[in-house]
Amino acid sequence: MKFLRNLLASIIGFFISIFLIFIFFIFIASLMGSPDEIIVKPNSVLKLDLTTSIKDYAPKDTNPLAEILELNDQKLALNKILNAIDNAKTDANIKGINIRTVYVNAGIAQTQAIRNKIEEFKKSGKFVYAYNDFFDQKSYYLSSVADSVFVNPVGMVDFKGLSTEILYYKDFEDKYGVKMEVIRHGKYKSAVEPYLTNKMSEANREQTVSFLKSIWSEMTEGISRSRKISVEKLNEIADNSNGRNADLAKESNLIDAVIYEDEYKDKLKSIVASKVNTISIQDYIKSGKGRKSSLAKNKIAVIYAQGQIMYGEGNEDIIGQGIINKAIKKARKDKSVKAIVLRVNSPGGSALASELIWRELELTKKEKPLVVSMGNLAASGGYYIACNADKIIAEPTTITGSIGVFGMIPNISKLTDKLGINAEQVSTNSSANYSVFEPIDEKFYKVTKEGVEQIYNVFVTRVANGRGLKFDEVDKIAQGRVWTGKQALENGLIDALGSLDDAIEMAASIANVDDYRVRNYPNYKKDIKESFKFSPFAKLSKEELLKEALGEENYRLYDNINQIKNIKGIQARIPFIFEVK
Repeated sequence: MKFLRNLLASIIGFFISIFLIFIFFIFIASLMGSPDEIIVKPNSVLKLDLTTSIKDYAPKDTNPLAEILELNDQKLALNKILNAIDNAKTDANIKGINIRTVYVNAGIAQTQAIRNKIEEFKKSGKFVYAYNDFFDQKSYYLSSVADSVFVNPVGMVDFKGLSTEILYYKDFEDKYGVKMEVIRHGKYKSAVEPYLTNKMSEANREQTVSFLKSIWSEMTEGISRSRKISVEKLNEIADNSNGRNADLAKESNLIDAVIYEDEYKDKLKSIVASKVNTISIQDYIKSGKGRKSSLAKNKIAVIYAQGQIMYGEGNEDIIGQGIINKAIKKARKDKSVKAIVLRVNSPGGSALASELIWRELELTKKEKPLVVSMGNLAASGGYYIACNADKIIAEPTTITGSIGVFGMIPNISKLTDKLGINAEQVSTNSSANYSVFEPIDEKFYKVTKEGVEQIYNVFVTRVANGRGLKFDEVDKIAQGRVWTGKQALENGLIDALGSLDDAIEMAASIANVDDYRVRNYPNYKKDIKESFKFSPFAKLSKEELLKEALGEENYRLYDNINQIKNIKGIQARIPFIFEVK
């Protein structure tokens, strides 16, 4: 009995000690990590450095330890950037904007949204200047909106037009005996093309050229307005790479002057006519300027669906029917929410998860107005969940459409034959089974093909009903073809071109609400172990560590290939490796 008492006392003492150590650690961390209050000083210039990863929605970690110990992932939220620039227009302490970003870590549509917001800012009469040691194409597109653009004497403006590159694996598959068995519907469904051939099909080349030209047209028209250079002249500059050095860039009117950074700082001082206080966009957001204050009781819910679509719960980077549907239900049941905006930024993914989200939105639409806002991508499964909204708004450079379906499974039968490995199967029934060690048989192919065709027909029917079109009309613009927002407006896949703010205003208008505030969903809750790691790399996410080790370009290749292992079931998505540059 005495032994048991001593054992119980030891166990209780152990847990009390752990608890006290934990409390002590939090106390020390709070003393060390408590950030100073950020004050926006008079004569401040807002510095726009967008090299940090930008997401449509980047909620703060709800775990207090993550905030105290600065364990939050480094990222910027597009909605907060846009709110901050909006607030800066009327902030007496902000004299202007300094665009100073070597790289814009955002998609084309996100970049366009920020550029448009800066255009609005300029109407306040405050200045916008831009400087770089060199400009890549995306950073120049953003910076060209400035009143004046400057570059380092040994710098350049990489202005050459858009291109994209797709890797093809057919010869690799034939050589090593490792292949992907593909069953698809949609002649433009290029997500699986790299596994079927060793070169680009004419259909894929046609759609790729089409949407690249559409995006380039949007970019050059924006630059043309800002720089007072005709679109024809801009294309001539791009054809001849006349931004390849600072002097040529100046001669071509891509920039206003060739100066060093210290000279640029002097220009900022002269225009402010005082000591310049620089505040970064990150700090400006932290000061409270990343949100719009409102005491309105009515709300417009904005539900963010970002990332590939996968069956399951989902998280901040993956759209799962679990978290998204909970958010939709919560907004639907909240009496103060008068309308809902679904912000989609997704290449698609699981057809099943897409259908489950579609159903929840269909139920919601019967009770409250539903408007969709499209970001960089709202393609395939991303369009599937959007198609039944009352209204759909996209950015001109949004990639959307890709209404097509495919199934894809690995097969290593040729490799195992070469290695002398034989697999024998035993089954109780003669159903259509599949083994990666055996060539795909006709029965399994037929059953899977029927599934793909069925889901394609459901997909097209959903779009036809949602857009008020006939099945054949949708089928003609479907087949897996990708469109830009500008093209989607022409073929009836969307209702208007515009920003997230435009979508919110439209939702409020449909709901007949004038005074409202925005409520963002979902709320993501991380397990404490995810946010709090006793490690020298605690402040670095897995993504950041891999980027540092592999480099930005190689990381994107790794990330795209890595997605293959997550594919389950029939898919509605655009290509894995797809980047406009």
